Amino acid sequence: MNIRTFIVEDNPTIRESLVGTLREVARVDPVGEAETEAEGSRWLTRNLALWDLAIVDLFLKDGTGFRVLEACRQRDPAQKIVVLSNYATPEIRRKCEHLGADAVFDKATEIDDLIDYCQRRRQERFSSPTAH
Repeated sequence: MNIRTFIVEDNPTIRESLVGTLREVARVDPVGEAETEAEGSRWLTRNLALWDLAIVDLFLKDGTGFRVLEACRQRDPAQKIVVLSNYATPEIRRKCEHLGADAVFDKATEIDDLIDYCQRRRQERFSSPTAH
């Protein structure tokens, strides 16, 4: 079974590349996409039973990933949200973690780390005794 992943990213090229790579390499199952803060927040909070992982960019077509993180603070602890950004400075990382991000990855240098994270999450989720 794959990790059900929702992606909030406004750049279609990056989004398509990310979906293809994660599907093939990390066995992630994309369940939806959003380009704006409102779309991402709305889908993630209204469909809590449909996702395991959200990957969120910080600077979106309309709004920010920071507000998506805030909107998802009441999610189940098993649901993880990671930030994938070109602006993964130490200060931004701290702010994201404060807002509830489980991890922050730099788009330019940490894609392999994101893939590793997804693979670990999949192994943890589906090797636990309470896994479905």
